[in-house]
Amino acid sequence: MEIFETLKQLSETPGPSGNEHKIAQTITDLWQPYADEIEVDRIGSVIAVKHGQGVEPRPQLLLAAHLDEIGLMVKDISDHQGCGFMRLTNVGGVDIRHLYGQTAVAHGKRDLVGVLGSLPGRMLPPERSNKPYGFKDLVLDVGMPADELRELVDIGDFVSFRQPLRKLQGSLVTGKALDNRASVMAVTACFDYLNGRSHAWDLIVVATAQEETRLLGAYTTAFAKKPDAAVAIDVTFGKGAMLNETNTFNLGGGPVLGIGPNVHPGMHKALKKSADKLEMKTQPETHTRGSGTDAFGLQVAREGIPTGLVSIPLRYMHTMVETIDTQDVERVGRLLAEFLCSLDTEFLENLSASMMEK
Repeated sequence: MEIFETLKQLSETPGPSGNEHKIAQTITDLWQPYADEIEVDRIGSVIAVKHGQGVEPRPQLLLAAHLDEIGLMVKDISDHQGCGFMRLTNVGGVDIRHLYGQTAVAHGKRDLVGVLGSLPGRMLPPERSNKPYGFKDLVLDVGMPADELRELVDIGDFVSFRQPLRKLQGSLVTGKALDNRASVMAVTACFDYLNGRSHAWDLIVVATAQEETRLLGAYTTAFAKKPDAAVAIDVTFGKGAMLNETNTFNLGGGPVLGIGPNVHPGMHKALKKSADKLEMKTQPETHTRGSGTDAFGLQVAREGIPTGLVSIPLRYMHTMVETIDTQDVERVGRLLAEFLCSLDTEFLENLSASMMEK
């Protein structure tokens, strides 16, 4: 599978939390050839099912990678001598320091491309010159008169960032929304690696909606589909300049396997065993409380679902220049395929025993 071109399409398609219909359609089209069943549920998660070859009723493994991205929302439209400017608020964990000078798109009655700006530093009064900017200082300017802008954009319309996916040196790429389109790409690669292979369990792959705001898609799909086991796939902090060495991970260093209360120990061991079989390097990540990922929503659904967590190292999280190594994406896809194919009828019984073992 050619990762860059597919990842480029995923990265550049807009889909802020709560307004994911465009990226949901892109993913539906991408997964359709692999799936025996596919749907977009009521809240916008894409759910694809690939049947196993075991005796019915077959156990089910659910893989979850969220499809949404951070973004903005129109809070007000102001008129300055006839010129229209959109005042904004955040959708998800947006760091305003990274917004100024960026390009964004307001999704009104039609898409409007604009620039995110504020007062130039030289024009700030002395008492403001050394103070941080806030959302009250930020506007989206599409170059349109206020009266025309109000005809096309309503309060509450979503705004997404506009940034192409670019190749850096080696196998590194940079762009927006790689949190978490990189993981959507990884589960797509998993589908590809399953071609020609048999697996006893049914596979449910979900591109979950609204992870960035409240893990919504993880809760609802795990409740609806009742899987026997689940794995969340997300990104984690990649090593880089000015970062603490603890719990940051090498780009190109292989899949990151979560460990801690949010991860079933048997799932972690089984994922590590599959990686060892592939002679694939992995990196351990400790989560002493929650993981901040879909793994929590999956784990607590119904009476509890044994859940694993696999992550892709990423630099500059929640910016327009998120950076990953595409080798990690490919490796995560290959690991997930191997893990699924390793599951047999005794796996669930062995999970309970594995909690007692070192």
